[in-house]
Amino acid sequence: MIERYTLPEMGNIWTETAKLKSWLQVEIAVCEAQAELGYIPAAAVEEIKAKANFDPKRVLEIEAEVRHDMIAFLTNVNEYVGDAGRYIHLGLTSSDVLDTALALQLVASVNILLERVEELSQAIRYQAQQHRNTVMVGRSHGIHAEPITFGFKLAGWLAEVFRNRDRLVNLQSSIAVGKISGAVGTYANIDPRIEAIACQNLGLEPDTASTQVISRDRHAEYVQTLALLAASIERFAVEIRNLQRTDVLEVEEFFSKGQKGSSAMPHKRNPIRSERLTGMARIVRANAVAALENVALWHERDISHSSVERMILPDSSTVTHFMLVETTDLVKHLLVYPENMKRNMNLYGGVIFSQRVMLALVEKGTSREDAYKIVQSCAHEAWNKPGGNFYNLIAKDDRVTAKMTTKEIDDCFDPQYQLRHLDLVYQRLGI
Repeated sequence: MIERYTLPEMGNIWTETAKLKSWLQVEIAVCEAQAELGYIPAAAVEEIKAKANFDPKRVLEIEAEVRHDMIAFLTNVNEYVGDAGRYIHLGLTSSDVLDTALALQLVASVNILLERVEELSQAIRYQAQQHRNTVMVGRSHGIHAEPITFGFKLAGWLAEVFRNRDRLVNLQSSIAVGKISGAVGTYANIDPRIEAIACQNLGLEPDTASTQVISRDRHAEYVQTLALLAASIERFAVEIRNLQRTDVLEVEEFFSKGQKGSSAMPHKRNPIRSERLTGMARIVRANAVAALENVALWHERDISHSSVERMILPDSSTVTHFMLVETTDLVKHLLVYPENMKRNMNLYGGVIFSQRVMLALVEKGTSREDAYKIVQSCAHEAWNKPGGNFYNLIAKDDRVTAKMTTKEIDDCFDPQYQLRHLDLVYQRLGI
């Protein structure tokens, strides 16, 4: 991922140096297991642990000649270790180290993402608490529907974040898997007990049935889980973008002192952060397709997945992390305009209360079909007319006043009726 969207916390996990460190961590864990079972001298392991090191530049220099990254790495490590280096990588294939080390990076990434998801959920919950009674119009098809509250809208976001948190928790166990099983996974030249010991010491579980690689459905699940999280963030961002439109202006991204919205139009206050989040979600979603295509490898392995994963795993992890941090800050500092929400809700004299008026007429003995026609005719007469007022039309319609008193009509235009059950939703989410 480009530096612009890489935060150090996640970026540090996916550097070349961090990758090589994880390779060395796996090699040493295997050596320790070998020594524990008596396959290699314990003194040699201590010497390896004391001397083992690498130089990323030197690894690349060797790789340019041998055209194999793991051999280049091992060659460089042995330049530091000396004679004891002959015990490193005994009975292993490259993917034993590559896939197990990758699992360590993925687990570390998930742990960070979980921390940032928790921060996002706290930010959303706080705003929902502040606006649990801030009445606004709900919309379907982009058209005014019925009253809701901004807190209720945020409650939906919070529930979705919780589901993404649960997915990440489940992902922790799916991805925390290593394999030390040799060339095609048959343990032909490595004791299966070495895999068990090494994985346990690394905080991983041995893969149930690996081939030469860990099956890529696990990695596809990782990217798909991140894509779902990114899609949720995109949903929130699109909502903010829509609510910030000049003709709506119910919420707005915080606009800092000195910030400029347009090089040409000084008045502009654009939802640039939400737009950026929308674009980033497209990247992670596209990467999920590539991850799915990596599942079908030839026979026990090929390396068609390798070049893809060098890009999609660091990039998906890094940009999803950036999105979480960005969204949390955006929600924390979101500008909310209750007066504009009230104004929009009462547009055209409260046409959004049409269902309530219709049902009240039905309760008074009017057929549903007739009640619908009465209410719809008044609503459409008010709709998109200068000074159009649905309430006034209803209050003066003889077909309505013959059935309902003024107070009964007024009660139909009280938004609290539609909001009376929202506390149930808030209780479910701890808002």
